[in-house]
Amino acid sequence: MRRLATALTALFIAATAQAQTLRTEVVAHGLVNPWSLAFLPDGRMLVTERPGRLRLVAANGTLSAPIAGLPPVAAANQCGLLEVLPDPQFTANQRIYWSYAEPDRERRNGLAVARGTLKDGRLDDVQVIWRQSPKVSSSAHCGGKLAWGRDGRLFITTGDRFSEKDRAPKPDNTLGKVVRIEASGAIPADNPLAKTPGAQPEIWSMGHRNVQGAAIHPVSGALWVTEHGPQGGDELNISRAGANYGWPVITYGRNYGLGTRIGEGTEAPGVTPPLRHWAPTSVAPSGLAFITSPRYGKDWQGSLLVGTLRAQALLRLTLDGERVTGEERLLEDLHTRIRDVRQGPDGWVYLVTDAADGQILRMVR
Repeated sequence: MRRLATALTALFIAATAQAQTLRTEVVAHGLVNPWSLAFLPDGRMLVTERPGRLRLVAANGTLSAPIAGLPPVAAANQCGLLEVLPDPQFTANQRIYWSYAEPDRERRNGLAVARGTLKDGRLDDVQVIWRQSPKVSSSAHCGGKLAWGRDGRLFITTGDRFSEKDRAPKPDNTLGKVVRIEASGAIPADNPLAKTPGAQPEIWSMGHRNVQGAAIHPVSGALWVTEHGPQGGDELNISRAGANYGWPVITYGRNYGLGTRIGEGTEAPGVTPPLRHWAPTSVAPSGLAFITSPRYGKDWQGSLLVGTLRAQALLRLTLDGERVTGEERLLEDLHTRIRDVRQGPDGWVYLVTDAADGQILRMVR
């Protein structure tokens, strides 16, 4: 027992010392509720602001004027301009993709994904390539994360829009889903429900509440996602073809305020369980990034970083294959909502803080 206690104390001291060596540098500031960060091959960055602005960030942190050419954005509460992602062939075609809440004439909105060519501070040849169905009267649970699969297909995460949670496990709509499309917006023939009568053929997985983090595993190529639960019940999942993740029938979450049970329990046949869940207190997980860089030491390589909104911390999850073996909370002294997490081409980790005076931070040691 004494040896075990000594070993645990040594591990705690080592982890504490490591956390104390981490610090952040401000790369850019003055952003209004920034949501997503992306790196361009020339060293510049793209950053979205939820109210509906897209900006370029120079290497020295200078912000451009808002880029012209965006379609109308329904910006309210949790919805607005969300993810931005360069085309894998950006150097050749200068194309970028973005997700946003698209309004209609009846004051409803729905998640949409568009693409356009970035040229001289504006977007040309703008085309909406995918729209969530149905549109709803809600400003919550928009989802909106984007990730390129290794095969060049685009994954899009959606939310249940809060008021429509019962639609999440049903395949006749794209609320509470992960969908998969071609870069053009076409539907891949090998999607799991592409030939299922009555199903939306772009669906990849279903039964999600509000997926706010998405990252491709650097070894397996699988899509890992985090989603917000209600009162507790946040989840880390691997989004697998055709899988059902249970919401709102199967969940670790509870009804807000009351603390009463939602649905039928925490497991059921045919429902894929989460790799990790946070209960009874939510952390509100957001951006995800796998660490492959040697910048933070060998023990960090292969870790998964999770930004959080409610917990106001950066979580480092250690992994053994598809099993979470540990969790470390970092940067709690910042006292800020961490919306996006990216490993940059220089190997450093970059964070986006969700605030009225939001920042882009670089985490160094």
